Amino acid sequence: MASEDITKLAESLAKTKVGGGQLSFKGQSLKLNTAEDAEEVIKQIEEFDGLEALRLEGNTVGVEAAKVIAKALEKKSELKRCHWSDMFTGRLRSEIPPALISLGDALITAGAQLVELDLSDNAFGPDGVRGFEALLKSPACYTLQELKLNNCGMGIGGGKVRVVSFLGMNVAGRNRLENDGATALAEAFGIIGTLEEVHMPQNGINHPGITALAQAFAINPLLKVINLNDNTFTEKGAVAMAETLRALRQIEVINFGDCLVRSKGAVAIADAVKEGLHKLKELNLSFCEIKRDAALTVAEAIEDKAELEKLDLNGNCLGEEGCEQLQEILEGFNMAAVLGSLSDDEGEEEDDEEEEEDEEEEEEEEEEEQQQLKERGQGEQESLTPKKIIDSQDSTPVPSPPVDVATFLAFPSPEKLLRLGPKCSVLIAQQTDTSDVEKVVTALLRISSVFKDEAPVKTAVHETTDALMRKAFASATFNSDAFITSLLIHMGLLKSEEKIKAVPSLYGILMTLNHMVQQDYFPKSLAPVLSAFVTKPNRALDSCSFARHMLLQTLHQL
Repeated sequence: MASEDITKLAESLAKTKVGGGQLSFKGQSLKLNTAEDAEEVIKQIEEFDGLEALRLEGNTVGVEAAKVIAKALEKKSELKRCHWSDMFTGRLRSEIPPALISLGDALITAGAQLVELDLSDNAFGPDGVRGFEALLKSPACYTLQELKLNNCGMGIGGGKVRVVSFLGMNVAGRNRLENDGATALAEAFGIIGTLEEVHMPQNGINHPGITALAQAFAINPLLKVINLNDNTFTEKGAVAMAETLRALRQIEVINFGDCLVRSKGAVAIADAVKEGLHKLKELNLSFCEIKRDAALTVAEAIEDKAELEKLDLNGNCLGEEGCEQLQEILEGFNMAAVLGSLSDDEGEEEDDEEEEEDEEEEEEEEEEEQQQLKERGQGEQESLTPKKIIDSQDSTPVPSPPVDVATFLAFPSPEKLLRLGPKCSVLIAQQTDTSDVEKVVTALLRISSVFKDEAPVKTAVHETTDALMRKAFASATFNSDAFITSLLIHMGLLKSEEKIKAVPSLYGILMTLNHMVQQDYFPKSLAPVLSAFVTKPNRALDSCSFARHMLLQTLHQL
């Protein structure tokens, strides 16, 4: 490297931002082709103790430079965030996969546990996706919360790469995934089960892909945001998505704008909204060829949605009278303020037959396209059921997605408790506020709900209960009388002035209490109280006669 180049590089690196565990080379236009070019970057990485975030955006990294940078990263086990968007400017597509493989292998070797990986704006195409496939399937990404692949030109082939290990958010906008790519990602979503946001606008997805995604979304009960703007639902896709929405209780944002939902699809979605979705904040059905009556049905569906901030029905076919009726309905609910502009309304259309004919023509065209793809050996596509999404035909073993304490307590299951690992008891005890009686009771009920007589699960439940309750009862501020009162209320054995829903089954908590009352941390003064209420006639207790008998027998022997 010429001396003037070294000087220029040194000046750029002088602008490097360091702080909060982050090392940033963002926007420095560094041209790192060889090992020599990357010497100063490597030095900064090696000398940075506690590196948690590395920003390489706005530079260009070649294969050789990537290898030596990777070598430096192999010792950075604390790295959590890789901001690596727009870092292959001017590179041949063939250069990107080996560079990504080197960097990814380094993170795996280091034992890093990523929470964010941003590879947006790299235009690496389908082949480039294979450069980080191994990383996504590795333990380094078991903790991943955000994966950003926006504007990478992934296409159908890229979408087919099995992304089976990321959680929290998926951003795949403007990648033209189309049906095959969407279906492949649907398989991953079905395995993950913990997605909170999905953004897949402008991907050329038609109803087969939309249906596959809908089935996968149904297995992700934490979903809050679904953005599929500018794809093509038609009635089939809209109905499938509406069925899924009925099962999702956390949804806050639905963006199906410019998705050709049409009137029948809009009515199906309206029915789903009306039946639930009480946390809904935004509903976008703009530019979907929805006619007046269907649009009014949508408006009527949001009557009790107290959290709603925005309803977008612009660009549909309401006509002047329809727009006025829409506003009147919302004014009647005192919700006129949530309605967006209707300035691009297309005017009322009367010919329903034309819509049906258009749908039939589109379906025929899709069938022809699929047949042509099959004949070329490229397009075998079958409608995925949730079982097929999970039971992939890929023979490669799929690693189980990671589980944290919050996920287990939100949706407890024996499998999730076991996947928390040998330290599950310590983790749950540490992350539960034992000064709050209600939080302790809630945690205890969630833990006991997964009780089974099978040794591994039984042991895990007992150990976790012991760690939690030992910590709680040992605290000077913990009110044991308030605890037993709250527990009996949640079990449905004691009435409360507040409406508190009792647990659906008492078997798990009875069996857990049978273990708990025998431990040295359990206050013996609570035994008579517990015995008195468990002895009383109660239908829920009658259905768990064995567990009830076991607990009463143990209490009698104390």
